[in-house]
Amino acid sequence: MNKVAIVTGGSGGIGRCTAAALKNAGCIVYEFSRRDIPAEGIIHISADVTDAAGTAAAVAQAVAREGRIDILINNAGFGISGAAELTDSADSHAQLELNLFGMDNVTRAVIPYMREQGGGRIVCMSSIAGIIPIPFQLWYSVSKAAVNAYALALANEVRPFGISVCAVMPGDIASGFTAARKKSETGDEIYGGRIARSVALMERDERTGMQPEAAGARIAKIAMKPGGKPLYALGFAYKAAACAVKLLPRRLSNRIVGGIYAK
Repeated sequence: MNKVAIVTGGSGGIGRCTAAALKNAGCIVYEFSRRDIPAEGIIHISADVTDAAGTAAAVAQAVAREGRIDILINNAGFGISGAAELTDSADSHAQLELNLFGMDNVTRAVIPYMREQGGGRIVCMSSIAGIIPIPFQLWYSVSKAAVNAYALALANEVRPFGISVCAVMPGDIASGFTAARKKSETGDEIYGGRIARSVALMERDERTGMQPEAAGARIAKIAMKPGGKPLYALGFAYKAAACAVKLLPRRLSNRIVGGIYAK
């Protein structure tokens, strides 16, 4: 039997590549996003994951057609940057509304079906910033740290139902995420130009980072597993960084991050 998968935010970047990799692995793939950008063999359902009722209806539509949901990839998200003290509260709330609460809307809609069918796999897209917070991307880092905590706690809640949960932590990916970031350099003169320098460095690294096709293939492979680790870093450099942050004193690791992104 072909597995049925839902990928949120699947109209571009990592989401689109993950959806394609799942399709190539033999899955029936539904892509949830606000934009309908056709992809061969992938079924689009228009959905805004911040709308709980609309999201539940989209999940119900997929289940009505296929009878089950085996895999959920919570990929919808975006990033903001700027100094924390000068970030508009509407922007910080919007960051959490999509990256965290939008993910929760889809997950809560899917779990009852997975529970009834006796199993499923939920993959939450986080970021290496979830364990190594980045200055001037504070709210993005907070949202991804929350995703990690969500995935870890949820895994223990739903394990008795045969549902496995993990979070995947990419690092720099050469995708549309960079251009979509909502940037604010308000107060950059107060911070001595450090806001602009920090974001420029991050964007340079993203543009030369892992290709989204490679990331999507790895995420699809993780999603096809019945279980495994609760947290996955993508790429050797980020696996090493994840290990280093565990081993080094937090004061030292945070100083190192500050020396790179806040100087």
